[in-house]
Parts: sequence; C-alpha cells; structure tokens
Amino acid sequence: MASSVPARRAACLALAAVTLAACGSPQDASTSAQPSGAYTVWDPYPQFDKSSEWVKLLDKCGTQAGVTVERTGYDTTDLTNKALLAAQQGNAPDVLIVDNPVVSTLAEAGVLTTTEETRTDTSSIAPNLLAAGQSGGKTYGVPIGANTLALYYNKAVLDKAGVDPASIKDWATLTAALGKVKGAGKKGITFSAIGTEEGSFQFLPWFWGAGANLTKLDSPEGVSAVALWTDWVKKGYAPNSVINNTQTTSWQEFATGDFAFAENGTWQLANAKKTGFDYGIIPIPSKAGGTAPAPTGGEFVSVPVQSDTARYATSQKLVACLTSADNAYTTDTTLSYIAATEAVQAKQVSATPELQVWVDAVKAAKGRTSDDLGTKYPKISEPMWGAVQAALSGSKPPQEAMTAAQSAAASAIQ
Repeated sequence: MASSVPARRAACLALAAVTLAACGSPQDASTSAQPSGAYTVWDPYPQFDKSSEWVKLLDKCGTQAGVTVERTGYDTTDLTNKALLAAQQGNAPDVLIVDNPVVSTLAEAGVLTTTEETRTDTSSIAPNLLAAGQSGGKTYGVPIGANTLALYYNKAVLDKAGVDPASIKDWATLTAALGKVKGAGKKGITFSAIGTEEGSFQFLPWFWGAGANLTKLDSPEGVSAVALWTDWVKKGYAPNSVINNTQTTSWQEFATGDFAFAENGTWQLANAKKTGFDYGIIPIPSKAGGTAPAPTGGEFVSVPVQSDTARYATSQKLVACLTSADNAYTTDTTLSYIAATEAVQAKQVSATPELQVWVDAVKAAKGRTSDDLGTKYPKISEPMWGAVQAALSGSKPPQEAMTAAQSAAASAIQ
C-alpha cells in the first residue's frame, strides 16, 4: 500500500462514523521490528489480562503453531487507527482482531489479506455473518462470533397490562401492546437513538424490518421506520430520553423495572439476571411479521499484509486455532457472543437454552457493510442517524428528514 499522509487521513475519515475516532500521527504505531520466533496479535479486548481465558487461548494457539504469541489489547478506536498506521510503516501485526464494520475500510486501504491468500477455510461460517467481512467479492477474515439486538421484556409489567409477549408478531401488535402498557400506568419501550453509530445500530432492525435499503433512505419503507419511532415518542410509548440514550443508559432505564421493553443486545444478558425481576426476550419483529434483520456486532480475525509472505502459513494456523469449534465455544461464551457456525451454536443452546432467541436473531442478522456497501456505509449511516434525531426532536417530519438524509448520503458517496 502506498504510504502518504493524505492517504492515511482519508482512511481515517472513512472510519470516523463507525469508530468515532480521530486520526493520529505516524509515531502512534510501534516501530519495533517483529521479534524472532514471535507472532504479534492485536485485539480489542484490553479488559482481559494474562490470567484470562482469552489470553490463555492465545498462548495455547501459539504453542500449537510452534511460536510465541506477543499480544496487545487496545480499545476499539485505538486499535483501528494503530492498524492503519502500522500497515503503512510495514509493521502490521501478524493477526488482527477488529470490529466487523471497519474490515472493508481496512481491506480497501490495502491492510488485510484475503482468506484465499492465506488459505483460510470459511466453509462452515454462516454466510450472513461472513458477509460483514466481504468487499468486492473477496473475504478478509473470519468472524470470531457475533452479537445482535432483540427485545428484552419485563414479565410483571406485561402481566399487569394483560399482554402476552407471544402475541407480538409485527409492528401493529407491538404498538398495541405498548398502548396497553401505558394504559396500565407503566412505560412502554426504551432504546438508543443517540446521534452516533450506536443510534444507527439500534435503528437498523426497524429500517430493514420495513423492507428498506440503505441505498434509498427516503423510500416509503425507510420513512415508515422513522415514523414508527416518532409516533411512539409522541404518544408517550417511548421516552424523550431516547434521543440522547446510549445503549447503556437505555438499559439503565429498563433496569428500573418501569419499562415493558428494551431494545438491547446479547451483552446485557448478565445484567438482565441482576435486575431483580423476571424478564424474557423476543426477536425484534418486522413490520409485516417475522424476525427483523438486526445488524451484526462482533469482531473478525484477520491477517494483515506482510512483506514476508512466508509468515502467512503460521498466521493461518493461529486463525484456525482461535476459531476452531472447541475454542470458539469458550471464546464466545466469554464475550457473550453467538458462534459463527451452526455446530457451535447448537452446543451453546444445549448448554444455555435461553440463547435460542439470540441464535435465531443472529441467523436473521445482517452486516452493516453487507450488500457490497463497504466504505460507503459510514457515509450513509451518519445522515441516517441525523434524520432520526431530527424526526424524534420534531424539527422535521419523517419524510422531510429522510429526504434530506438521502441527499446528503448520495453526495457523500459520489
């Protein structure tokens, strides 16, 4: 890949909407040479230290491959920028584990090898999950697992309102349930509509569930999704706070016990068990019925480009070890992820039956950069979350907000 400051800046700008990151200088990346007999692994799990199961697995995979693993954990934003800068200096790690929405940007920047180059087997990976790491017909890594969104519900609140969660099949039945909850003196639903990628992430199940496409934000289907959220806020089914809610603050609202529903992810399962009230989980419904496609979260295990291509064989062994069935089960349990293969998903459900709803949600899920959007996605997402904010705040009606968003997105991706 050509090394220049303008190129580096352009790559960082393309990442900004997804990573919320600022660009650094070339000195941000380590300039030390690859240690002899050691293979470097960078991951976005700084919360795990040497005593964790994750780091023990890295060491185990290194031992099996006959090398020593030198591992560094960065936060997601820092990791992406350092990967770009290190690649330009010819000092990329041997294995890079990175958030799936930025895979296509790193690939386009020439940072990553394809699975064909490294002879990585992807045949057992669910196609919809693999798609998040594909660009231009090529695959740039293997998903380590996935998380996504569903609706948590408070059983006591629904019982008081006379709502059977099994009756919620589409938008109409969900909205009717919210009306009953409000009528019973409780609060309806909370979610995150903040003006960041987090807001887009939470909006997408409703957008895609209406049958809308990211290349046409102002379609009748897309507008109907914004109108749904807007009507909920106007009717008091959802609080005004959703405009500023992150997924964390939205969860905190649900944890008070006053809300019937919360849109949130697999990562809240442990917190759900600490709420002190009985809860359940249902898929996010599509407008006309069935499970809505929710966006996939989670990381890809990838192999960055090296000047010494002979290193790829060992890097591939590390990737294969980290994503093998037995190891994936342990890792995905640690990360609260659903596995990327049906065999491991079945093992997860067998051990924890309540994960079935999440497995179903992941099977219906979709990568944000899928449909070959790649680096176009961040340029679409930002105007989309801006339109949602405008509609929810009342500054623009849904149609006007999405028409403006489509115009901005079209200009940005020309």
